[in-house]
Amino acid sequence: MEKKRYDAVVIGAGVTGSAIARELSRYQAEICVLEKGEDVCTGTSKANSAIVHGGFDAKTGSLKAKMNVLGNRMMTQVAEELDVPFRRNGAFVLCFDENDMPALNELYERGVTNGVENLKILTGDEAREMEPALSDTVVAALFCPSSGIVCPFELTLGFAENAEKNGVEFKFECGVQNIRRENDLYILETEQGKIETRAVINAAGVHADEIHDMLLPHAFTITPRRGEYCLCDKNAGNLVDKTIFQLPTKLGKGILVTPTVHGNLLLGPTAENIEDREDTATTQSGLAFVLEKAGMSVKNVPSRQIITSFSGLRACADRGDFILEESAPNFFEAAGIESPGLTSAPAIGVYMAEMAAKALGLTKKESFNPVRHGVVHLNSLSVEERAEKIRENPLYGSIVCRCETISEGEIVDAIRRPLGAKTLDGVKRRTRAGMGRCQAGFCSPRVMDILARELNLPLTAIRKNEKGSEIVFGKTK
Repeated sequence: MEKKRYDAVVIGAGVTGSAIARELSRYQAEICVLEKGEDVCTGTSKANSAIVHGGFDAKTGSLKAKMNVLGNRMMTQVAEELDVPFRRNGAFVLCFDENDMPALNELYERGVTNGVENLKILTGDEAREMEPALSDTVVAALFCPSSGIVCPFELTLGFAENAEKNGVEFKFECGVQNIRRENDLYILETEQGKIETRAVINAAGVHADEIHDMLLPHAFTITPRRGEYCLCDKNAGNLVDKTIFQLPTKLGKGILVTPTVHGNLLLGPTAENIEDREDTATTQSGLAFVLEKAGMSVKNVPSRQIITSFSGLRACADRGDFILEESAPNFFEAAGIESPGLTSAPAIGVYMAEMAAKALGLTKKESFNPVRHGVVHLNSLSVEERAEKIRENPLYGSIVCRCETISEGEIVDAIRRPLGAKTLDGVKRRTRAGMGRCQAGFCSPRVMDILARELNLPLTAIRKNEKGSEIVFGKTK
């Protein structure tokens, strides 16, 4: 079989890599995305604060500031095109001590300089009038109405599915083991064999420095920074309407309290530099810290309403800024994409794709379609729309996940659609089956049955996520 040669290979199918792939799919080119995980959105992109940041925190003149503000402005259109839940709920940054007012004012001035619109400093009483649950110790707050909340899974999947629809090829469980340059081509040695390409775009998250070092002298170091979160039941989702930050520190934006686009309440994250690039364990001390600090911001933190905890890793580069550059001829890097990486993804996608397209001499294609339709969620439809959907396909009348009211029809759609789900976590991120109060305690066996049927696999082959996470090993009788 003749070896396929690509114009560009993107390494990493997180939100950054998927956004770059989508923007590259606007051009006449053979594009491939390589992902070492089993699915889109298996790394940093699956476990973060889901915040669309305003852009007031990033250092003026930095790539973080530029991409944050641009990405924020693009998000409304991107979410509409990709059928992704997004809401501009606004954000507060809280000040608890009059002595810290200079820092709050500095944040305001920086935001204005960065181009963030409609910022305002409120008194504690003005802030509490808007958010009654705020602590009585709040003396002032910075209000940013352009901040928002988004679904990070659906945003990443939206970019990836739209890229695939426009001709991009995705290879999963295809980790890159070595890269070398031969004449005008890059040869990538992967878990699925050798791949030739004219250009490489490194968007490998916490592994981006390792990918860089396969080809070039060491130039930057990525440190995984673990952040632990608590997620509360939807009963607690209306405690606050806006995203509540505390004045930031060198390690990040501190513990936040925020609603999610799906109606839950999210608390976190911690910020701990670690060595293991795969360590997403939670700790008793970390979660206790989250609850303690969240209690500074709001009254009556609903700790008894916590339904799960999780942690994610941020890819922190020692340069202190996003690394968006051409490090060698046709070898491009989107590295060190920590917060506000999710917000910045649409802008980084455009920035990196334009850089690569110019270097490769690519031309735009007229056939690009920016629209992607997500899974139709039964619980978002009116009674009449539900009835019509069930008439069209009776599988939508069979509820599998009772906590989130997810039907068999939605799960089948999630499996059969482009880049469809192959695991329990894949179904969960596309449909929310298993994300409710019982945390998949009741619906997992039924979802496994559906996966086995749709993928024509034995139950023993159905996994939670990566290889080795099979759930059942055989029959007991």
